[in-house]
Amino acid sequence: MIDDDVITDRPKRCPTHPGVILRDSVLPSLRMSVTDAARELGVTRQTLHRVMSGDISVSPAMAVRLGKWCGNGPALWLRMQQAHDLWRAEQALGDALKEIPSHGVAAE
Repeated sequence: MIDDDVITDRPKRCPTHPGVILRDSVLPSLRMSVTDAARELGVTRQTLHRVMSGDISVSPAMAVRLGKWCGNGPALWLRMQQAHDLWRAEQALGDALKEIPSHGVAAE
């Protein structure tokens, strides 16, 4: 049986949505508007705005675009989205998660 307390790398706060990082760090460092970034990424301004406001997740396709555009690859963007989504899911499940038994079977 796996003890949930063994997993100690859970963040205390929700990891920042990758779209917020794009909005607050990447675009300002490039001195680029949302319109110009959307055009370069090949997406609509509305779609990019929704990602940057955290209203929608960074999809694998968007991660590929962002990874190419930023030069850091898609995996970083997907890992950030995954961390954000997992934290929110664990918070949403709350006490219900404690009711699910752990059997300690490792997936292969």
